[in-house]
Amino acid sequence: MKVNVHAVNFAVDGKLVDYVQERMDKLEKYYDKVVSSDVYLKVENTSDKENKIVEVKINVPGDDFLVKKQCKTFEEAVELSAESLERLLVKRKEKIRAHI
Repeated sequence: MKVNVHAVNFAVDGKLVDYVQERMDKLEKYYDKVVSSDVYLKVENTSDKENKIVEVKINVPGDDFLVKKQCKTFEEAVELSAESLERLLVKRKEKIRAHI
């Protein structure tokens, strides 16, 4: 799967990009028709500790899924986003199977 990582208002390091790529690749186990995904990493300028925002947009034929999570670390936010997307993709796959 093609994963585009966009860092908004900061420079992202290679380890984080590799982690995001690795985690997004695991989603193909749940639904193999994923075309690509866009991952937006943002840091919000607030006094809160939970100021890291991850938005993941996944393109599948005929639909797009968007998940947004806010956590203390990008890794945690990516993990939570991926778990939500797993549930969405499984639901989508079951819905398609029901129509066949």
